[in-house]
Amino acid sequence: MDVNDIRTLYAYNRWANQRMFAELEELSEEQLAATRESSFPSIWESAFHIVGAEWIWLNRWKGVSPRASAENPSMSPLVWDGFTPSDAPRVSALRELAVLRKFAADIERERQEFLSTLTDAKLHESFHFTDMTGALHSEPLVQVMQHLVNHGSYHRGQVTTLLRQVGARPVPLDMIHFFREQRASAANG
Repeated sequence: MDVNDIRTLYAYNRWANQRMFAELEELSEEQLAATRESSFPSIWESAFHIVGAEWIWLNRWKGVSPRASAENPSMSPLVWDGFTPSDAPRVSALRELAVLRKFAADIERERQEFLSTLTDAKLHESFHFTDMTGALHSEPLVQVMQHLVNHGSYHRGQVTTLLRQVGARPVPLDMIHFFREQRASAANG
């Protein structure tokens, strides 16, 4: 895998997140917040988890590993406001879907800056970071970058199931649809 492959993965990730948010904007506050059976207890919390994980990993790539104040942290609203260091919006603000979507767009802009400076050599170097508990890890950067896109796909799939449970008709988010849309756009443009 090279830098172009990673950039393609993150173009797909951006596309899928944008489509997910477009669907979420069609829901009522009640539908977003209603308790559901999944990895996270609501559609909003599932979307929040995706965005929060992207913020954590971007910060790690930039050399700052957020730490949680909770003993057994997970990327959930329960630990979000206790991250150190953090200049991120508070959970109370992110509960508004428009604010969460803007935060996701801000993360995307910063990630694009990071991707623009990434080289093949850097992509394959060992990447050292601490997890939310402070434990030190070392992984090839390429693997953690692949992980994050896969993580988002997994949880967007859960959001799709949750959307069906509230009667919404979700749009396809499979990567093949992204490629088809890219080809159609290139042919028309």
